[in-house]
Amino acid sequence: MSNILAREIPNLLKKDKDTKLLEIGAGSGINLQAAEKAGIKKSNILGTDINPEAVKHCKKLGFHCLRSDLFKKIRGKYSVIAFNPPYLPLDRREPKRSRLATTGGKKGNEITVTFLRQAKKHLAKEGKIFLVGSSLSKKIEFKKLGFKAKELAHKKMFFEDIFLWELE
Repeated sequence: MSNILAREIPNLLKKDKDTKLLEIGAGSGINLQAAEKAGIKKSNILGTDINPEAVKHCKKLGFHCLRSDLFKKIRGKYSVIAFNPPYLPLDRREPKRSRLATTGGKKGNEITVTFLRQAKKHLAKEGKIFLVGSSLSKKIEFKKLGFKAKELAHKKMFFEDIFLWELE
């Protein structure tokens, strides 16, 4: 559901010359493109993905993109960090190949919790995290992880609710 984030990016980003955006799990590059269209300099946008094909695709779009498992290869701080994580609970009937993009752990929220613990080190002072979540994964207690959360968007799907959160 990257489109929920891509649709909101123009309204969310401060369009100053110093805004540095990092997207973890850049996938198709839709959010990188939305950030550029919103006025963020391409040189201040970095994408990462664990999938080498996604990295190759984002590079073809002209973005700097690294193959990285969450923040493993990330250095520095960013004013905006975006993540549309895999958030579905483990379903062993799903082919292993597609789980990388869909499964967030046994309860669906483990990858997101790991991301949030690591993100603090890379979030600039006054920075914001934009995070997509689902009603299908176990609820995340943002406050316990040290974040103030605000729901920015909510989209009802036929089998789940998708949320866009702003975290500070």
